[in-house]
Amino acid sequence: MRFLGPGIACSLWGGKVTAWGRTAVAVENKILEAIEASDGAGAEKLLAGSVGRGMDPWQIHLSLFPVAQRVLNPPFINPHLPKMYAIYRELVAHLEKDRIPSFVSLEIREYARRAKMEKIPRAHFSGSAVSFTEIESAIRENDTAKTAALMSAFCDQKGRTEFARRLLLLGSGYLKVSLGHSLSCTAFILLEMFDRRDQYPWQALCALANYFCQGRFQSTPAIESSPPFSSEANLEFHLSRASSGGGFTNLHHTITGYAVARVREFFTPAEENHLWRAWIDFLGNKQEEKVTLEDGEPGDSEDYDRFCAAFSAGKAKSLAASFQHKIGTEEGRRRIGRFLIQGLCDQYKGDYDPHFITGLGSCLWVLGRTWSNQPLATQALIQYLDFYFSNRKS
Repeated sequence: MRFLGPGIACSLWGGKVTAWGRTAVAVENKILEAIEASDGAGAEKLLAGSVGRGMDPWQIHLSLFPVAQRVLNPPFINPHLPKMYAIYRELVAHLEKDRIPSFVSLEIREYARRAKMEKIPRAHFSGSAVSFTEIESAIRENDTAKTAALMSAFCDQKGRTEFARRLLLLGSGYLKVSLGHSLSCTAFILLEMFDRRDQYPWQALCALANYFCQGRFQSTPAIESSPPFSSEANLEFHLSRASSGGGFTNLHHTITGYAVARVREFFTPAEENHLWRAWIDFLGNKQEEKVTLEDGEPGDSEDYDRFCAAFSAGKAKSLAASFQHKIGTEEGRRRIGRFLIQGLCDQYKGDYDPHFITGLGSCLWVLGRTWSNQPLATQALIQYLDFYFSNRKS
């Protein structure tokens, strides 16, 4: 029985799907086919038509799970697009319902224009219980299909939570060589697996197996036994370091901290401490760089059209200054997220860096986590805006 998702006017009775439900599934399949064929315009047209007929655009997003896991971003080996797919779940909560179609349209175009990983036939591993060391051995052999099969068997035997715990601990040993992706990409792909009980996670496991084999992430490190990392002030100090500076590396410092926070519940206190310590080690000797807004003239953050003018002009400090008084309230932070996501969609010209989405997720996480520390929250906002303005295409 196929999960049809929220917002679709369909029903299941006696194992049969209504005509409307069959139509929805058929449209979803056509969109998937268009993405596979790299027909972004066709997929976008199908989306617009289905939304016009009353289909829920978020249901269409959910249907993209199998293909999204296979989207590549060469020359990088990191599964940026599967991570982006997962972070959509966090960002969509900021949007009004009528803005969701343009957000889904953006991701459809991004998946369509990129290469896809070859499909690996689903394997059914028979035999005795699978140990995690066997997965590590398959990674050393650089055998993606075998690794995915062992991962699948381990998940079935030990459960997804135990698999996530072990794989994240493995990835924690390679933050410096992977720019944090061995943990951050892994974390969000796993979180989406947890949320998608309607889907067997074979494609996600293949994406992870392919990534770990290419990255040679093959030996779980010893658990770091440094003094406990438990102070909120301590976290804010390191978040201030992470959100200092611009460019890819500095943005990934923040994204990796975001990922650790999202998966911390899977671990014992000692293991959680280890993950935070691995992140701190990834930051290295980086120093805080306090930002000021002295040269930023605040614009109007109440009106989207005026925001959009400043956003188009690339005025990071002016935007941050106009948003400062909104950081302290939940509704204000939601407005910040809503305006930034709408701005991304409205400026989209068919070619985006996936970090525009994943970096926004980490920025809004910092705002939500440290809203009472306005200088830190503002610093994270400027880091993200500087990255976006420096890398968007004119």
